[in-house]
Amino acid sequence: MQGSNDDQITDDRHSGTGDANGRYARQVQFGPVGVSGQSMISQSTVSVLGCGALGTVACEILARAGVGHLRLIDRDIVEWTNLQRQSLFDESDATQGRAKAQAAAERLESINSKVAIEPLVADVTADNIDSLLQGSDLVIDAADNFAIRFLLNDWSLKNTTAWVHGGCVGASGQVRLFSGAGSPCFRCLVPQPPPPASVATCDTAGVIGAATHAIASLQAIEAIKWLSGNQDSVHSKVWSFDFWQNRIRELAIDPALSESCQACKERVYDFLDATSGSATSGSAGGSTIVLCGRNAVQITPGSKIRVDLQSLAERWQSQGKVQQTRFFVRLQWVSEPRQASLRLTLFADGRAVIEGTDDPSRARTFYDRLVGS
Repeated sequence: MQGSNDDQITDDRHSGTGDANGRYARQVQFGPVGVSGQSMISQSTVSVLGCGALGTVACEILARAGVGHLRLIDRDIVEWTNLQRQSLFDESDATQGRAKAQAAAERLESINSKVAIEPLVADVTADNIDSLLQGSDLVIDAADNFAIRFLLNDWSLKNTTAWVHGGCVGASGQVRLFSGAGSPCFRCLVPQPPPPASVATCDTAGVIGAATHAIASLQAIEAIKWLSGNQDSVHSKVWSFDFWQNRIRELAIDPALSESCQACKERVYDFLDATSGSATSGSAGGSTIVLCGRNAVQITPGSKIRVDLQSLAERWQSQGKVQQTRFFVRLQWVSEPRQASLRLTLFADGRAVIEGTDDPSRARTFYDRLVGS
C-alpha cells in the first residue's frame, strides 16, 4: 500500500465532487477522470430505461461511480425469474411483487446515500417520454424493447442527448453509445423495427446472467467516458459479443447510411410523433386498447406484418399450453404466484389479445416478453 498517495487523494476532498471521505479516490486517481471528470459525473443526471438485467447492473455501477442524479424508469414488478440476473433484487422483492423501480431505488440509496435516486413506475410512450427524460444528460437503454429504442432514438435526436444502446439475449449482446447528434443514429443501424416474433426474447431463448452483467458493464463504462468529458474515448463501433461461442466483433456503421436516414438526416420522428388518439401509443406506432367487459387488452402493430405462427408455437412450447390453428397461435401462461394467469392469442397479422388483465402496461410487458416489440 502506498499510503502517502492515498492520503493525498483523500485529503484533497475532491473539490466539487461531494466526496468528503474519499469514496471516489480510486476513480479520481485514474488520469482521464481526475478531479474535474469526477465533478462532471457528480453533476450529471442519468435516466435508466428499464430496471431489469441490464438496468440494475448499469445503475449500480453508476451510483457507485457517483452520478449525481439517477432516474429509474420501469413499468414492471419483481418476479422470481428475475433473480437469476437482476442484481439489485432479492427473494423478498419477488415474494411481495414489488415495483422494480422502487425496490432498485432503495438498494441504491443504501449503496450511495449521496446520489439522488428518483424511481418512476411508468410505461414509456410517445406521450410521456419527454416528461420522463426531461433534464437527462444521458440515457441508458435497458428496456430490451425495440419500440422503446426507436422512440428513444427520436427523442435523443430531437433533444441532442446521448444514450447508450445495449441488448442481450441468450449469451449474445451488443453495445453502442449514440450521441444524439446523428450521423449515425440507431436507425442508421436498424432502419425499421423487426417484425413481432422474428427476434428471440429472454423468455423464449433464455439468457445467461453473466452475459447481461458484461453488457451492462460496457454500457456503464461508455456512459462514464461521456459524462466525465472523455467523449473522444467513446467507442465508435458497435460492440457485438457471443460469450458462449467466444466471438467478439466490432461493426462500423457506414457513414453513407446516415445520408438516407429518415431520422438523423431528414429529421422525421415517426415514433416520437405518434399520437395516441383513443388508444395508448404502442409498439412502432401501433395501439393498445382495453376491451371493455372482457378483462382483456388488444395490441395492434403499427404496420402490416405477417407472423410465422408455426415457428412461434414451437418457441412457446416451454412456456405453457399452446394451441395453433391456421389463423392464430394461443398460449395459456401461468404467471408468477399472486398473479392471475394470462392467455395470449396472436393472429397472423401481428394483432394480439391478452386475456386475464385490463392493465395495458401489464399486457404490453407480456406481449414484449413473449412476442417481441
